[in-house]
Amino acid sequence: KEYIFKKPVKKIFLLKEIYIKNSLYVDSLKEEIPQEVLIDMVRLFSFSIDFQRDIRRENLFTVYYEFLLNYKGERIMPGNIIYAKAKLNNNKIEMFRFESRQGDHKYFNPQGESIRKTLMKTPIDGARLSSGFGRRTHPVLGFTKMHKGIDFAAKRGTPIYAAGDGVIERANVYGGYGKYIRIRHNSQYKTAYAHLYKFAKSIKKGTVVKQGQTIGYVGSTGRSTGPHLHYEILLNNRQINPQKLKLPEGRKLDNIEIEDFYKIKKNIMKKIIDF
Repeated sequence: KEYIFKKPVKKIFLLKEIYIKNSLYVDSLKEEIPQEVLIDMVRLFSFSIDFQRDIRRENLFTVYYEFLLNYKGERIMPGNIIYAKAKLNNNKIEMFRFESRQGDHKYFNPQGESIRKTLMKTPIDGARLSSGFGRRTHPVLGFTKMHKGIDFAAKRGTPIYAAGDGVIERANVYGGYGKYIRIRHNSQYKTAYAHLYKFAKSIKKGTVVKQGQTIGYVGSTGRSTGPHLHYEILLNNRQINPQKLKLPEGRKLDNIEIEDFYKIKKNIMKKIIDF
């Protein structure tokens, strides 16, 4: 979104830490983090983190972001995330905002690689996932049937995103899957989304979609015990475990850009240390 202000605005920068005691959503509210910032952060981390399984109590999220003020110094709205970090058990993920010359990628890891990958690990609004840790929707048929995907428990109506760029191959009622969408991303990869409450507008067979675009909403249609998203990744038309999928890193900055990036990264880290 773009906003035009008639009067000059100032930017301030805020640094917040979210120490997980209940859930990312609940604990971010306690830190008074704007929901827009939380949702942006979740979307950015969704390339690397499965928000239903990877987050545990005592994990820590750090976010450094802009806030816009009007000419009177009153807060108007949050701006861009400048830096974010997730400390999950033995794993640390960091990202820095940097306007690359091509302008197509805006967030990079400390090595100057774009955080965008071909497919997202969490194709759902992670801020609205159920607050329980490791809770799963049990299949109606019990555990004898092999579970060929990941279930994300979430409230009915929670937006579901296209995990990657592609073409809608199917958007209809499909047996026990209920309302179902399948996207073809390339000659090898497809993703599938099941038990939807409804499809987003204009989503039908043949529609071209972009990564992160809302394609539908969480429901409980088909063979389902309660609202959740059943998500599958298919490689050559066979379901594979999304957790074990090793996706290629995104675009790497070239030699000229990487020098600029390291300067900006150093400056951001200095501001955070001095905060």
